[in-house]
Amino acid sequence: MDMINFEALFKISYGLYLVCSGDKNKGNGFVSNTVFQVTANPPQFAACCNKDNYTAEVIKKHGAFSVSVMDKNASAEMFGTFGYRSGKDFDKMANMDIKYGETGVPIVMNDCVSYMELRVVQTVDVGTHLMFIGELISAEIIDDTKEPLTYLYYREVKKGVAPKNAPTYVDKSKLIAKPAQLELKSYKCLACGYIYDEAVESIRFKDLPDDWICPVCGSEKSDFIEI
Repeated sequence: MDMINFEALFKISYGLYLVCSGDKNKGNGFVSNTVFQVTANPPQFAACCNKDNYTAEVIKKHGAFSVSVMDKNASAEMFGTFGYRSGKDFDKMANMDIKYGETGVPIVMNDCVSYMELRVVQTVDVGTHLMFIGELISAEIIDDTKEPLTYLYYREVKKGVAPKNAPTYVDKSKLIAKPAQLELKSYKCLACGYIYDEAVESIRFKDLPDDWICPVCGSEKSDFIEI
């Protein structure tokens, strides 16, 4: 078997979405980069969710889910809330601008370009994840002046990383080592512990713009220390 260069996987194009389900009493959601259209007639879309993700339970219970297309300039707080915290003991919908769809599922409007509401017609077990295939019930533009956020922009500009339960997560130890460079350093966010590793990233920490923020919690660049 030929050697696998996992860097090649980063060249696949993705968007970033908020996949949510539940009702007015209890809703939950997560950031996903694995949402795609599977048929045109009827219009059906698939969303993958880790089996350990609380949202998977909620979607199975309610049989419907929403997909909000994230804005290119979505705040770090949105990623911190929907990407790195569990909804089992935290209300992700609190302080959010929420619309409830025809099925009763919550639809997040904050920092999003458009949304879709879908009713689950099939669930496929793909090992670590469940693929929920939903038939489109409704869709609307939230703000057509905004630009959708891509996973490439999230990685290269916002310096975000996929959490371990994401379908596209790649263990850094599997990446092919890059040529050694002098004095490559690592910096740690004092607020959340996120590590900015110059050996992995394409930009030295000192060369990041002054308004750069932690991709996990939104802390300022000045809140990082060298480790």
